[in-house]
Amino acid sequence: MKIRNKIVLYFTTTVIALSATSLTIVYFLFAEYREEEFQQQQKKKIEFTVKQIAKYKIMSENLAHIMDELTIHDFYDEKMLIYDGQKKLIFSSIDDLPINKHKTILKKLSVSKDWIETKEENYDLIGLYTEYNHKGFYAISKAYDAFGYSKMYFLKTVLIGIFAFITLVIVLISLYISNKISKPLTVLSEKLSKFDLGNESIMQLEVETSSYELTHLTNRFNELIKRTNETFAFQKHTTHHISHQLKTPIAILVSELERINLYNNIDEIKPEIEAQINRAKFLGNIINVLLEISKVESGQKIKEQSFRADELIFDIMDELIIVYPNFNFEINYEPNNIEEKSLIIKGNKMLVRQAFMNLMVNAVNYAHYSKSEIKLDCTSNEHLKVSFLNHGTPILKEEQKYLFKHFFRGENSRNKAGFGLGLVLTKKIIDLSNGNITYDSPFDNLNVFEVNFPLR
Repeated sequence: MKIRNKIVLYFTTTVIALSATSLTIVYFLFAEYREEEFQQQQKKKIEFTVKQIAKYKIMSENLAHIMDELTIHDFYDEKMLIYDGQKKLIFSSIDDLPINKHKTILKKLSVSKDWIETKEENYDLIGLYTEYNHKGFYAISKAYDAFGYSKMYFLKTVLIGIFAFITLVIVLISLYISNKISKPLTVLSEKLSKFDLGNESIMQLEVETSSYELTHLTNRFNELIKRTNETFAFQKHTTHHISHQLKTPIAILVSELERINLYNNIDEIKPEIEAQINRAKFLGNIINVLLEISKVESGQKIKEQSFRADELIFDIMDELIIVYPNFNFEINYEPNNIEEKSLIIKGNKMLVRQAFMNLMVNAVNYAHYSKSEIKLDCTSNEHLKVSFLNHGTPILKEEQKYLFKHFFRGENSRNKAGFGLGLVLTKKIIDLSNGNITYDSPFDNLNVFEVNFPLR
């Protein structure tokens, strides 16, 4: 059942049931009140009649006739029997209405049990023991409360009308409320039914609602979708990541092995082989980078440590100089006098190394000149800014928003090898290190990648 129909059903049945119960209670309370009020009227009339009988001590049909004429308009249909203290009949109204239970009631009445009330069909029947001038009297009255029943019938009609009106209003209100409440859920459900989990262009769901729960649910769902899409994307592009990230170290390894193959002296070959063993270990580090990111994608925490950013960059330069011997990296510090703590960042050293490697290789590939500058800005006590600059064709303004997307390659990358995955992996690593990366081209033919790391 749809939630809209459930809201209508639960709300209407609950409110209608409460309304019906309340109106029914009102009706029965009024019925009790009518009965009690009418019985009190019967009692008063009995006491009045007993008073008159005791006062005049006349036992005749004329008295009965006069008494009935005096009270003929009191009740619609009535029969009254009055007995003396010995339960002998001393008065009977002229009405021929029978009292079938008069013997039973008279038998039960006593000084200690001076009140009995019951019904015969729609007639109210009471038995009463009363005293006047120190004399006891027993009385039985049977009467039909025409006026009271008329009011009850009118009340019942009014209550039924009110119930029908309330039911109609409740149904309309419940339909409105259910539509109001379920509309965001319906929209969310429709969007979810059309949601393509593998479509990376769909970033998040948007539902217009003022409900905290739905807003929280949508936000949490968007976070889940974001993480899921990132995981799917990473798994989907694993092969491309591996081929892209292993290309440079494998090229280094192959180049060095080809060079060693030309050696004839065993003593010269041995230290070179040891160097290549170290580079093979570095190749294993890159594989570990991919494995570490896979752990993060699966929700595991990565190992962090403190290290100097500039030392890491110098290590990478030593590796790249083998493949690009004619390319120069210039490192500058700002200000000139810096403290060591301003260069220390905390993160996964292996991952950050790979991110810096990607940016430095990009500088090599896209530079017009065989030179790139790396600036370490330590002027702030809160963060370290590392900028990678090279002179080359900049990325177009309209393309910059896609820079960190999978497989994006701008106009400046034509005729250059690559898959458009290096910057995606770089940004992911920087994000995992609680940093951020941006691109800018402040001047013609100048590319600047700026990375900010918080200082801890």
